[in-house]
Amino acid sequence: MSGRARVALCAWAATLMASCSLLPLVSPATWILQVAVMLAVQTGVGAATRRVPLARPLTVAAQALVTLMMLTLVFARQQALIGLVPGPEAFRHFADLLQQGSDDIARYAIPAPLESAGIRLMVLGGVLVIGLAVDTLAVTFRSAAPAGLPLLALYSVAAGLSHGGADWLWFLVAAGGYLMLLLAEGRERLSQWGRVFGGAARSPGGEPGALAPVRTGRRIGVVALGVALMVPIALPAMNGGLLDAAGTGMGGGNGNGGTISAVNPLVSLRDSLNVDQDREVMSLKTNSNDISNMYLRIVSLDDFDGSTWKPSKRHVTGVPDSFPTPAGLSGDVKRAEIQTRISAADWYAQDWLPMPYPPSGVDVSGKWRYEPVGMTLVGDHGETTRGKTYLVKSLDVQPTAEQLAEAPEPPASLKRDYTKLPDSVPAVVARTARQVTDGASSHYEQAVKLQDYFAFSGGFQYSTQVQVGSGPQAIAKFLKDKTGFCVHFSFAMAAMARSLGIPARVAVGFAPGTPQADGSVSVGLKDAHAWPELYFEGVGWTRFEPTPSRGVTPSYTQSDTPDNNLPPVPRPSQSAGSIASAAPSASTSCSAQQKKLQACAAALPLETAKPGDDGLPWYKIAGWSLLGLLAVALPLLPMLWRLRRRSVRLASAQHAVSALPTARKGRKARGADAASSADVDVTALSVEVDARHAAEVAAGHVLAVWRELTDTAWDYGIVPDDALTPRKAAARIVRLGQLDAATAESVHRVASAVEQVLFAPEPQDVPGLADHVRSLRAALRSKAGWTTRVRAVVAPRSAVRAVWDLTDRWTAFKARCAERWSALVRRPSGQQSG
Repeated sequence: MSGRARVALCAWAATLMASCSLLPLVSPATWILQVAVMLAVQTGVGAATRRVPLARPLTVAAQALVTLMMLTLVFARQQALIGLVPGPEAFRHFADLLQQGSDDIARYAIPAPLESAGIRLMVLGGVLVIGLAVDTLAVTFRSAAPAGLPLLALYSVAAGLSHGGADWLWFLVAAGGYLMLLLAEGRERLSQWGRVFGGAARSPGGEPGALAPVRTGRRIGVVALGVALMVPIALPAMNGGLLDAAGTGMGGGNGNGGTISAVNPLVSLRDSLNVDQDREVMSLKTNSNDISNMYLRIVSLDDFDGSTWKPSKRHVTGVPDSFPTPAGLSGDVKRAEIQTRISAADWYAQDWLPMPYPPSGVDVSGKWRYEPVGMTLVGDHGETTRGKTYLVKSLDVQPTAEQLAEAPEPPASLKRDYTKLPDSVPAVVARTARQVTDGASSHYEQAVKLQDYFAFSGGFQYSTQVQVGSGPQAIAKFLKDKTGFCVHFSFAMAAMARSLGIPARVAVGFAPGTPQADGSVSVGLKDAHAWPELYFEGVGWTRFEPTPSRGVTPSYTQSDTPDNNLPPVPRPSQSAGSIASAAPSASTSCSAQQKKLQACAAALPLETAKPGDDGLPWYKIAGWSLLGLLAVALPLLPMLWRLRRRSVRLASAQHAVSALPTARKGRKARGADAASSADVDVTALSVEVDARHAAEVAAGHVLAVWRELTDTAWDYGIVPDDALTPRKAAARIVRLGQLDAATAESVHRVASAVEQVLFAPEPQDVPGLADHVRSLRAALRSKAGWTTRVRAVVAPRSAVRAVWDLTDRWTAFKARCAERWSALVRRPSGQQSG
């Protein structure tokens, strides 16, 4: 194995060893096998292009292209040309997956599930990018030391996200890979210098000591490794991280302080609503007589950056025995305290505690902390709802439409914080809000008009088959398409309410579940929901329901009902166990007012999810990737082999020029020694041996250049004739190629160099042999037609020598094997057969 190939192999191993630090973050760990195969393909492409050789930027570009094609085959083959070549659709799909991965990172606790395509793309793509950087620095540009920076970045990301106690072990693995890469690159550099020098003898008359460079490298490596292991001990621990949604990301401490990270639970809504088979998330029993308003709230999203809503980073405290009165709720508003016992499924691991809003007290076991602004509970250091049974006391607030309409202006600070809209929000949002609420005399009437516009009169349809969407144009697109699910409706209404000066935020949780025969209520995955909460002074944060066919329209928004024959109490949302229609109803006999009171059967029913396509397993994808690469590479093998052989032969021209003076020096030393003494001087004998070797090397190099000249002529149609002498062969090439005088002189100079190294007693230097061959190639190319020129590059005739070389090697291999077998079975002399 060549030195550079050894460095490339070590670069592959170092990247793989550093990526092992990601193993605790994603489960299952089978992705490491997939990334090992993809890294091997990436490294192999780099090795092949460097042997051609291509220019360094072209080598990097080839590796990057193959990496992109592999990722396309694994993640976006349905959006790509022939499943391999990415186009605009594939890149958009990559963007969606990266957004999904970013959301899933905020959603899942460590270890995150590998089933998330977004997380898998981020892991595999990130490792491949690091591998490309390491291979480029260490192998293509022959600088292994800076290659430690991307390896360090990979380990640092993993260490920053992990909260395990084995980080030092993964650091040792990554550091071992880096030191191995440095050692391989150092040996490759020393091999270019010649013989490696040794240190002084350890003792008089003893063997030479350890090699100085190796000894120094070992010392540096040990010191660096020790410093890297000891310094983190003195630094603060890196707790938390993007993946730590249910662990240390909630902050340190004993539960009486700290902060809460901004995680985004919205990304799970669409997946929950699109499950093929609904599952019970939790079961609850309550003493409330009306479960239609039994929304289980998980968290509120109050930070809007123009692209999405997310919870602000809040200060958390210990869980109080009784919660304070909700902000803004006055004593004039009717309320009743209810109790609800909730039992979560043993598979449901949510780090936010679902509760009716507003809670007034909770009795739950485990480590939980209280965020007072949103009145939510969040698990501390990995605490989740898995299998929990807890009791929640909450207030059933029953404001009237008059109280909401007469609500005074909220405090200035609250209004400032909850009516913020970034400049990136499209103008159509505020313009549509003003058009919809035209004629309203209060913020309450504006809110009701917004709710009715989305839920009943605006022509919107409910569908879970659309993407969540991101970017400033997401709301504008929803207002234009008028199709979406609860995320779209709640986001749009909250943003439009803010544009009207109404404080607004988005709540995430579960809509009312399905009553059971035993008096309990079953809450399923398809009850996952999001809804806007608007603030009215004197009432506080108030729920609205803009999503068609989902949830319950609040009674305080129905004060203007003219038809007393319609049901006065709205129905709960479609139950988890009910069968939903696959398409929205297009009934025209149902009025907007009837839709508002949900008196129409299945006016806009919930869509069911389509079965997902899990795709091919990774090993099949890797196999098809290799087959695809072979299909592309096989037709190019003659061209690649010919380019590589030309590069090696022309490089021989320089070695031939440097070897000839050594041969002449040996001959002069041998003549001087013979004239001075009959005894053979050891030094002169050594010089003579070196001279003979140099003469042989020079002859080999010059003959390689001659072979390149004849093969170049062969590629352009002049078949070589090995029976001719070099001089006659040169004349034949000049005649058949109709070469000009200058090019003919170049051909004859190469032939003369061949005759000198073969027959002249003292060969003379013939500089510029490589230039002479290039002149011939340029002359032949200028006289040939375009088909001949293309064939000379893509399918050169002389590439058949590769087959001849393989045949000769196979014959020699069989001869060696036969000789060794004969030596093994040969009967020793003096022995007779039995």
